[in-house]
Amino acid sequence: MADKDGASSPIQEKSVGIVGLGYVGLPLLLAFRNAGCEVVGIDIDPDKIDLLGRGESYLSHIPATSISRVLAEKTVLSANMAEIEKIDAVVITVPTPLTHDMTPDLSFVESTAKELGKHLQVGQLVSLESTTYPGTTREVLIPILESESGLAAGKDFHVAFSPERVDPGDPDHELTEIPKIVAGLNKESLRLAVDLYSLITPEVVPVSTLEVAEMAKLLENIYRTVNIALVNEMKMLADRMGLDIWEVIGAAATKPFGFQVFYPGPGLGGHCLPIDPFYLDWRAKTKYDFKTQFIELAGRINASMPDYVLQRTRMALEERGVELGCAKVLLVGMAYKRDISDTRESPGLKLMTVLEEAGAKVIYHDPLVPILPATRDYPLLAGRSSVDLESGIVGDQDVVIIVTDHRNIDYELLAAEASLVVDTRNAMRDVEGRVAEVVGA
Repeated sequence: MADKDGASSPIQEKSVGIVGLGYVGLPLLLAFRNAGCEVVGIDIDPDKIDLLGRGESYLSHIPATSISRVLAEKTVLSANMAEIEKIDAVVITVPTPLTHDMTPDLSFVESTAKELGKHLQVGQLVSLESTTYPGTTREVLIPILESESGLAAGKDFHVAFSPERVDPGDPDHELTEIPKIVAGLNKESLRLAVDLYSLITPEVVPVSTLEVAEMAKLLENIYRTVNIALVNEMKMLADRMGLDIWEVIGAAATKPFGFQVFYPGPGLGGHCLPIDPFYLDWRAKTKYDFKTQFIELAGRINASMPDYVLQRTRMALEERGVELGCAKVLLVGMAYKRDISDTRESPGLKLMTVLEEAGAKVIYHDPLVPILPATRDYPLLAGRSSVDLESGIVGDQDVVIIVTDHRNIDYELLAAEASLVVDTRNAMRDVEGRVAEVVGA
């Protein structure tokens, strides 16, 4: 906020608003509250506001104790954007998905900016954390904020971009331990943003422009996407050559330089890797007449993996005299990654769909996803319930497909009761005395 003469006040005991309380926003809200800040949490989902108000968690990797303890005081939770009028900084952490034709969908950023602009105050800092293409903050966010508020960015209010780097469910990389990239519209915006994020992390990395920060986030995710696609392709080739890709990766990983381990899987999921690279792909094509060949190839390979799992499953069943169209299939794990409940873009959803389209009867088990949520791409799967492995249902299945390798899955039970396991994650590698036939995919 501004002081009496209009100058920006230094960030000390800050009041911070977080708009969007999902997998990025909620941990950020808790981090600022732990740092002693007064916090305002804004989300359009009333269920989230209600659960947080009761000290409950809707994210499997964040315990309720963390919420009830941290948000007991100096906290406002609301769906009303007017609550940000008395705070110092606003951080936007709303989704940036893709449209059906694989182009950026900035509707959440735009609608947030329109509502935020109506309540924007002189001296406030607005920081965007949502992953997006270079130019979004300057060309999309700022014009909307200025139009709605009547204020001038860089003069009346300040703007920053600081890409989120959370890894849900990863206990080795807590949000407050990850270096924070920060860029500002001008020197004062950068100073305030560095000041703000220094409250929650010991290392802030200033960069020269908003576009550098936006591009850095995309490069991080594209690097992972391309390398995962590479190892997925090597996986398919290794299967054809009769080689164990997991042993190959383990051997290569003994090299102390020049090699970083990536692992194959049934496809990419989550809010980042299947989506973010195509923000840059779209920007490169539409503004710079540039074809991002690595991004496009990696996207095709990773998107093909559920179909590859389907093919491997069909082959394994046919070797046992079972037609896929008549098979009973148990999918284990429907979250997109280990030990979290997030099903966004999960390859398990596509795999369930293509299996059923082939005629198979499909059920699933996931202790972190008791009921499948509604999704844009797979609305007909919503409401399905996880089955109990202890019910004896495993032995009734023609094949069990391990999609997500949660640590709390009883793999010994799968080995003892299943007749055939298609393991896409190498989850069965340490199961001793297993009875089931295990096929990698």
